[in-house]
Amino acid sequence: MAEVIQKKLQSELDKYQQLQKDVNKSMSARQKLEAQLTENNIVKEELNLLDSQNTVYKLIGPVLVKQDLDEAKATVGKRLEYINGEIQRYENLLKDMERKSEQHREVLSSLQQEYQRAQGHPVGKV
Repeated sequence: MAEVIQKKLQSELDKYQQLQKDVNKSMSARQKLEAQLTENNIVKEELNLLDSQNTVYKLIGPVLVKQDLDEAKATVGKRLEYINGEIQRYENLLKDMERKSEQHREVLSSLQQEYQRAQGHPVGKV
C-alpha cells in the first residue's frame, strides 16, 4: 500500500517540478517581452519627435537602409501591438499554470498525508 502511494507521490512531484520549470521559462520569456516593449516605446517616442524633413534609417543585417518616417512609425506600432498581445498571452498562460500548480500542491499534500498514514506515522501539517 505504501509503495503504491509513494509511486503516485513521486509521479505527482515530477509533474509539479516540470510545471515549475515551465513557469520559470514563461516568466523569462515574458520578461524579455517587457524589455522589448520598453525599447519599442522609446523608439516610438523618438520617432514622434521627428518631422518629415528628418531621415530615418532601418538596420537590415549589417546595412542601414533609408526608410520613410510614416513607414517606420507604422512598423513600430505593429510591433508594439504584437508585443502587447504576446505579453497578454503569457499573462493568461501564467495564471493557468498557477492554478494548475495550486492543484498539484493540494494533491501532493493529500498524498503525503496518505503515505504517512500508510506507514503508521501520525499525520501533521505539511
